[in-house]
Amino acid sequence: MSESQIVIPSLSELQTHRSEKWRGFPHDVLPLPVAEMDFPVAEPIREVLIEMVKTSDLGYLGSIPELGTSFAGFAKRRWNWTLEPAFVRAATDVGVAVVELLRVFTKPGDRVLFSSPIYQNFYTWMRETNVEMVDVPYLIDPASTDGTGWSHDWSGIEAAYKSGVVVHLLCNPHNPLGKVYTHEDLLRIAELAKKHGVIVISDEIHAPLTFEEQPFVPFLSLGENAPEVGITVTAASKGWNIAGLKCAIIVSQSQKMHEKLNELAPAMHYRASLLGAFATVAAFEKGEPWLDQALVILDQNRHLVANLISSRVPSIKYSIPHCSYLAWLDLSNLNLGEDPGAVLIDRAKVAFNSGHIYGELGKSYVRLNFATSPAIITEAIERIARVL
Repeated sequence: MSESQIVIPSLSELQTHRSEKWRGFPHDVLPLPVAEMDFPVAEPIREVLIEMVKTSDLGYLGSIPELGTSFAGFAKRRWNWTLEPAFVRAATDVGVAVVELLRVFTKPGDRVLFSSPIYQNFYTWMRETNVEMVDVPYLIDPASTDGTGWSHDWSGIEAAYKSGVVVHLLCNPHNPLGKVYTHEDLLRIAELAKKHGVIVISDEIHAPLTFEEQPFVPFLSLGENAPEVGITVTAASKGWNIAGLKCAIIVSQSQKMHEKLNELAPAMHYRASLLGAFATVAAFEKGEPWLDQALVILDQNRHLVANLISSRVPSIKYSIPHCSYLAWLDLSNLNLGEDPGAVLIDRAKVAFNSGHIYGELGKSYVRLNFATSPAIITEAIERIARVL
């Protein structure tokens, strides 16, 4: 496969895949929920995996300074973010990283802030660590300045900080709303966190997959306050579709925070995958040509979804996301009840993520994964149109 051309497999070939996305539903259902891409793996990643398998290099993960240097290089080229490679740590995945960080910074019963609708596993991570969940939901705002239809509740966030919140879990770029926090948004959060002694854990896993209209700003790149209060958790898994290889990274920006993170369980590093760690290095060092081509396809697909909805099911409301490959569809006008996703599986044989799993405000929504072929996207919308 040329790095300048990504050829998406046919539906029949995809149906032979072993991942949850393709095994989670009956054969007659088009599966568009799980956040993974139907794109062939980037050649540099494929090469390192094949080499390691051929040479039986399949042991435990040990020292890997390349993880820090490769991410630092990528962050500098992509976002002009200068970071210390030695402040990059390995973890099994973003979920494990967040759980372990919560164990360092909180004790059971401590208050942790988030804003719903939010990626459903945020709830899982907070339940696992027995913290008190403090939800300051986004505001439904058709006139939002970024066009996503959702705005931050700044007064609610500040009130939560004043109430004794210990940690703020941030999802930026946002899943499922498709928002990318602005420089001003992040500065405001950093200032509030510094003022009230709150730790900000920023999940930036979708950061490589942002589009031009709203550039991504790493939280830790913001200067004085953010490095004092912030930690970034991210991975190559979304950007290069390698979630099954199990490797994420935790990044700090100040010496004091780096030393605090020495309290993380030492075994966390070794629970990451050897294959995943070196695939991650390959992604950050050599995977940008593939990533750029993937973004071209995703850009086309996010607009294809808009065009298909406009022409075939105009009662669905959809704001084009500024990041990743997740369309957040408002089906409230279709009168399909509190779980429209379940209705569409039954009637249209198309599977999405039901919006209620992201929080109370998501009940009339579904999340559609458009990281697939135009043919599959078109068939999914046509199936919906035929049954309504």
